[in-house]
Amino acid sequence: LRQQRQMCIRDRASVALVVDQDTHEVLFSKNDQAVLPIASLTKLMTGLLVSEAGLDLTEVLAITQDDVDTLKHSSSRLPVGTRLTRGEMLQLALMSSENRAAHALARTHPEGLRRFVAMMNARAVMLGMKDTHYVEPTGLSSENRSSARDLAILVNAAYRDPMVSAMSVTPDHEVNIGSRTLQYNNSNRLVRGLSLIHISEPTRR
Repeated sequence: LRQQRQMCIRDRASVALVVDQDTHEVLFSKNDQAVLPIASLTKLMTGLLVSEAGLDLTEVLAITQDDVDTLKHSSSRLPVGTRLTRGEMLQLALMSSENRAAHALARTHPEGLRRFVAMMNARAVMLGMKDTHYVEPTGLSSENRSSARDLAILVNAAYRDPMVSAMSVTPDHEVNIGSRTLQYNNSNRLVRGLSLIHISEPTRR
């Protein structure tokens, strides 16, 4: 089965790295040092810094015009003026890759947005991520770049952070915005698949 999965990755992926979470053994690698745009994986570092800062998760933050994507003009279910707690913003950023939530988290950090991005790069250096560079906290910019090898380091650091780890694999979450209740689902298909298995086969543990 492992060989079949490796063949599938080898045929379909231009870059890949499979690492055993417990032993850190590299099970499969392909161009793992290639430096490429990392898109929403950026949010793992954003979430990690917010978690490590120990900020008040009950503090209410507001989405402002500064959080609107002017680079790719992506859509968002959080209109300007939305007020959610920092914890809810973090949940949506990590679970559903909500760009405005991620940007708001960085913008409202005590050090400010520019310093926050500098802290992202400094944390990457501390973790030994030699191929990584960030210019903003959402992943919308293609200038946020890394390698598969570096991302494995980041994923391991996120896995060790209880809050980031838990929020990243939450299947779904509801938030109240005014008189509306919005249902968010995890953007990771693997997590959604595991959730469906759990619901349909509750006796299998």
